[in-house]
Amino acid sequence: MAGGSDFLLTTWQGGGNVPPELGLARRLIEAGHRVHVLSEPSVEPDARAAGCSFTRWPTAPSLNAVDRDNAAIKDWPGNNPVTSLRDGARLVLGQADRCAHDVLGFLDAHHVDALLVDVFLFGALIAAERSGLPTIGLLPSIYVRPTRGRPMMGTGWLPATGPLGTCRDIIVPALATRLLRRAAPRVNAVRADLSLAPVTDVLELWDRCTRLLVMTSPSFDQPPDRLPANVRYVGPITDDPSWTQPWTPPWPIDERPFVLVAMSSTYQRHDAILRRVVAALDGQPVNALVTLGPALHDGEVVGTDNVAVASSAPHSELLNRASVVITHAGHGSVVKALARGVPMVCMPQGRDQKDNTSRVVAAGAGVRLSRHAGEPAIRAAVQEVLGDPSYRANAQRLAHAFAHEARNGPNAVVETEDAVRTAPG
Repeated sequence: MAGGSDFLLTTWQGGGNVPPELGLARRLIEAGHRVHVLSEPSVEPDARAAGCSFTRWPTAPSLNAVDRDNAAIKDWPGNNPVTSLRDGARLVLGQADRCAHDVLGFLDAHHVDALLVDVFLFGALIAAERSGLPTIGLLPSIYVRPTRGRPMMGTGWLPATGPLGTCRDIIVPALATRLLRRAAPRVNAVRADLSLAPVTDVLELWDRCTRLLVMTSPSFDQPPDRLPANVRYVGPITDDPSWTQPWTPPWPIDERPFVLVAMSSTYQRHDAILRRVVAALDGQPVNALVTLGPALHDGEVVGTDNVAVASSAPHSELLNRASVVITHAGHGSVVKALARGVPMVCMPQGRDQKDNTSRVVAAGAGVRLSRHAGEPAIRAAVQEVLGDPSYRANAQRLAHAFAHEARNGPNAVVETEDAVRTAPG
């Protein structure tokens, strides 16, 4: 677009959502646009590394998911999931008023052509609608909206194959939609304050976006039969986070099968899992690297002669050398591995991880283990994936599909530019 456009990106620190959203921002900047980020302080280093300018929320609270001691939502395994969900919903919806006014205050003071909004920032979506500017909603994961005929997010269920499953995928999304309607009064209070008509369901805010970009592959996450007209699957953005540091292997990395162990960038009580993984791989005919990420501290997981431990490492490079990945199956970790044709041992812990795992298993690109699995089970799973070439062949099949979609399918930058170009007025 001649002269480029000015975008405001509003997001939150949820860990895995930040790298793909800022990856899109970086690509927009490379295409000649300008992106300003309005978010919480922990996002600032990543935003500036992507080439964006940055402003902290003036009044909205920080969720701070990467700080396990001060995270506003402690949804890791072992906590009551109902309580965690309730507290998370209360916090996200409770900040909607301040978030909306922070966004509108920024728009009053700065020229903006369009907004990029993480779809779970409901206050920002309300402000975007009030502004009348083109709005691109960002969903850097699988399509999580409760949808008739589709397994419910968080269950890890595979698509229905019989009448009972069909009934399940009709009833459960309907119940979830009813629960979401209970949250509408909080959203509608903010909307009324801004002279906007009420909604029945908080996810109607997604329908008000000019575009809603699902930042994953339709080959990995088969779209529902009926998608809202504004939804586009635009493929994953698999950039490493800006805090990634170089890593030098202590042994020739290609002398034996290389295992990359990549768990959550936010705390999921996965330190104990990583210690079991190290013990399972110790002395085996593999070399392995365990990356801790910002959620764990140095010394909490100790390596061995053939299992190295590092705070971080460039996964995008190392995946080209990896024979298998052991992962919690967060969306970012899964699509990075699949984009490079690497099979997985998935140990899901919560959030969308069971759903990602079910897609990996259904594609024949990996196996599933319980997060409570012991050393023998972990060792056996790695041996199974290494010993059966079908896992790598299926992962490579998905890698080819990702590459084909990237060349021929909808593109996040193009869809974003088109949303601005075709907007009324």
